[in-house]
Order: sequence, then C-alpha cells, then structure tokens
Amino acid sequence: MGSRDLLPITWKRDASEEEYERARVGRVFNHRRPDRYPVAIVEAEKEAHILQAVQLAQEKNLRVSVRSGGHSWAAWSVRDNSILIDLGNYKQIQLDEKTGIVAVSPSTTGRMLNSMLREKGLLFPGGHCPDVGLGGFLLQGGMGWVCRGWGWACQYVKAIDVVTADGQQLRCDEQQNEDLFWAARGAGPGFPAIITRFYLQTKPLPTHIRSSTYVFSKKHFKIALDWVRSIAEAYDRDTELVCVGLSLPDYEDSVVLVNLTTFKKSDDDAITALQIAEDSVPSGYLEKNFARSTSLQQEYVQQAQANPERHRYCSDNAYIDNNSDVASVLEEAFTTLPSRKSFALWFAMAPSSRRPLPEMALSMQSDHYLAIYTIWETAEDDSRCQRWTRNVMSKIEPYSVGQYLGDSDFQVRNTKYWGEEQGKKLMQIREKWNPEGRVCGYLDSGDQSGVKGLRNRL
Repeated sequence: MGSRDLLPITWKRDASEEEYERARVGRVFNHRRPDRYPVAIVEAEKEAHILQAVQLAQEKNLRVSVRSGGHSWAAWSVRDNSILIDLGNYKQIQLDEKTGIVAVSPSTTGRMLNSMLREKGLLFPGGHCPDVGLGGFLLQGGMGWVCRGWGWACQYVKAIDVVTADGQQLRCDEQQNEDLFWAARGAGPGFPAIITRFYLQTKPLPTHIRSSTYVFSKKHFKIALDWVRSIAEAYDRDTELVCVGLSLPDYEDSVVLVNLTTFKKSDDDAITALQIAEDSVPSGYLEKNFARSTSLQQEYVQQAQANPERHRYCSDNAYIDNNSDVASVLEEAFTTLPSRKSFALWFAMAPSSRRPLPEMALSMQSDHYLAIYTIWETAEDDSRCQRWTRNVMSKIEPYSVGQYLGDSDFQVRNTKYWGEEQGKKLMQIREKWNPEGRVCGYLDSGDQSGVKGLRNRL
C-alpha cells in the first residue's frame, strides 16, 4: 500500500487558509460556498490513496465524503467532521475494444470520455454539462443525452469497484455484491461506499448530429410547450426534445426556446427526424433554425455557456404528474426568471418513462421533468434568487410525483426520490454496508439523516 507519509492530504489545522480553501472548495462549481469545514482533504491520485483515507478516518473516528466533479449545487462533498476524498487527480479511462466496455474513474467527465471514444467510433450518453464528473452523475441515475430514447445512463453500468466503509475493496455486479450494484444505479449521494471505478457499456457513435430550434415570446409559452408535448411521446427515439425559458442576447425580455437534437447515422435520417417538428410547429414563433449541423463537441460548448463558471447557483426540480395541465403548472417558472442567466427547463422523458425500469435503485420518473437553474453573480442577490426558487417550487410541488436527485438540495426540500419498495430496500442496504455512518450520506438540514437516510415521501 505504501507509506502513509505519501498520502496527499491537507489538514485544516496545519494548512494556510489559502491552501485549505483551495482544497476545500477550489473544485466546487457553485460559488455560493458552503459553511462546512472538513478536518482534512485527501486529493487522491490512485486507488490506494482512497483506501488509506478510509483507514485514516477509521483511526480518527471521522466520516469520509467524496467529490467526483464538484458540480453538485449543494456541495454535498463538503462536510463537517470528515475527511474529504477529492478524486479530481485520480484519472482513468481504459477501453476494452472487443466488448466496448470502458473502465473509468468517477472524476472522468463526459467530455473527456467522449473525446477518447470518438476516435474509436463510440459514444457514452453522459451528462450534458461537459465538466460533470461521471461519479455523481451515474449514482443519481444519469439523465444524459437522449435519455427519453436511449434510457438512463446508469443502465449502461456493467460493474463497479468500491472501497467499503470498513475498508474492503470489492467488485460489484449482477453476480457478486449485487446489492451494492443495485444501489449504485440510483442511490445518489447516499451510496454507502466509495466507487473507485465504473465499467460502462458504450454505444456506436452517431456520426450525423443535427439540431432545430424554435424561439417563442414568453407570452406564447403555453402554445410552445403544448406543441412539443403533443409530439414528444411518439417522436423519433434518437431525438432529444427540450423546452427552455431563458434570456438570449438579441431579446430584451426572456423567451421560450424549443430545441430538438437528433443523433443519426446519416444526414438524411437526421433531417427526416427533425422534419416532423418542422411540419407541425405552430405559427407565431419569433425565429427558427432548422436542422443545423452540429457535433457533440459543439453541444458541450453551448452547455458550458449556459452553465457559466464562477457564478452562484441554486436549483430545484420535479417530475410532473402526467395527468396535470403541465403548461399551466410550469408557466410561472418559465416566464418570471429572476436573472438573465437563470433558466427553466422541461425535458421530454417519454417513451422511456413509459417503459419498466430494470432492477435498480432508480425508480422515479414521469413523462415531464422540470428543472430550475437560478444563476447570479453576487452575494447581495442570494436571498432574492433563492426566495424566487422556493416560491415558484412551492406552487409546483402539489403537481409533483417526485424528484431527481441530481438537481436537488435536501437541506431546502425533501420529497420522494424512489418507489416505495425501492426506497425501503435502499435504506436497508445503506445500514448493512455503512452501519456507523462512516461514509457521509444525504446532506439534509443540519446533516442529521445519517444512517437513516431520507424519508422518501411526497
């Protein structure tokens, strides 16, 4: 294992304030910094460092927390009375070209992975934001590219390697330690061990990607959303459909944008897929751009621009009841944005949401996913922007059937995240593998949930 003297660790008691803050929050994407202070930060460079950190936490009777990409809005990795294991320097991508299975470290981002896979004619449907680490993304379920047609990214996980709370190094798949494998696909930040490696099944790379956009005035929000909803369930399964309330440079007021991006093997197939929307779009749009050629790399650039670095964020989300008047429920979220960088997003989930899910922790979905990303620049706007988010979500909540873990903050709102039986099973697995709460669980208000986990109730 090597000498512990070689462990890359920063102790709060010994480091300068500058060095400690760099290690504590330097890789936290949200610049609304948390008021929580780990005892130490281990910037792991190899699997042995992760094991050493867990053993050190056992000796010191501390908890361990984990940071993959640092993109969680609530900064779940930054915890009191803990050793934070930061995986940013632990990098691994190894492809088995015969099986198409790639082994990756949790800090690997979607852009990093797909940049390598592109040379092999392969793709992994990771996160839309280019710098999101696969670790947190996959644990939440993974609402990745074309989730409505290709399924959840966690369905492509074939195995994981973990370090457990008591320091065991295990392989988990459908044949061995299958309860941890079950939990890894949807447990989110309450997974009761530390994943050191994912084994992911890749897909053939669609070589022709095209996108159509339609911009509407926000007063026509209901028309725009009702239209895209009406075509979503039966739409081509290689096409992503989204409706966004946002601000664009050419418009003084915020607008509503409908975007369709299709991933195909030929230009003809891509244009044919997008033609369905082109032929049915209602009149009254402000502008449109039909079937422009794009690439995954270009899409990553646009996503990065929509989620700027060095900003302050809060986020919330809901799966909307299929039987509700979705446009009316979401209208305020899309048309009263509190800043020009904020946006609200409706994601079409059908037909994937109508298909039975495999045996895994992920078990919450509906046809309609709403996420609010409130973005601002200065601390002076913290109260106003967070209050807007809470007020809007309080009106949407009665029409929600649950929530996606990825865009949640359990300190602000608790609801339902899994099916009834799946939620109970997950909490039992957590108690079995992490009985002392060594691995930090769900960060609720006051960090009180510990081994018990979340209530999983609407």
